[in-house]
Amino acid sequence: MAEEAEPEPVVEEVEFIGQLQGTLQGIKEKMSGLPFYSLNLQDGELDIVRVESRNIKKLPFLFYIIKIKNNGLVLSYSIIPNTSERIRRAVVLKNLASVLAMISPMFKIDEIKFMQYIDSTIDSLLSGMSDSYSMLFNKYDSMSAEYFETKKLNQELMAANRNLTIQASQLSQDNKALQDQLNSLQTYSDEALMAMAQDWIEVHNSSIDIEEFAKTYKISEPRVEQILDKMVSLGYLELKS
Repeated sequence: MAEEAEPEPVVEEVEFIGQLQGTLQGIKEKMSGLPFYSLNLQDGELDIVRVESRNIKKLPFLFYIIKIKNNGLVLSYSIIPNTSERIRRAVVLKNLASVLAMISPMFKIDEIKFMQYIDSTIDSLLSGMSDSYSMLFNKYDSMSAEYFETKKLNQELMAANRNLTIQASQLSQDNKALQDQLNSLQTYSDEALMAMAQDWIEVHNSSIDIEEFAKTYKISEPRVEQILDKMVSLGYLELKS
């Protein structure tokens, strides 16, 4: 079975008028600190090469070359088959602009043609967008705005929740203090209970129903039995046989 031929990249080239205002050697020295570029100076031309990827044979596959001369520059770049040509042109143009900014003022490009090329590239990129892309970007902007609004609301709710937590804690402390106060009021001393028991016995024909007495005054039955035993031991009550 014959091996399938590897796709070859398409190479495009665009030329710009410019003026070398320094030296090619000076530009080379300026660019030498960048790790991703290869520089080659010969025959009055400086080649600034960026290889972004290679094929199976280790040959340059995705790349761009900026050739600088005394009176202009030539930009060559590859486009991988079945990829967006418009986006590739925009990416390479961006990289060219970065290089031009770095070597300024040693090389000055003709701004009119360069701006026209930028305008053409951007116009091509925008016109190539389908309605679905436009809708996607619009939805992204809308969702981004909603996200920040939701994030702001969430922060406000978190702050309100913290305040409510503090208030709930304070209310819990206040409630505990009131409960403690109520418990203290409902806790009778022995003397008070004995007086209450005596009153009860006088009203109920010299008898006391421990269960009913305990429910009436919200006292445990063992506590009532304890105070009655104390009253018997002190001689306040007599047990009937």
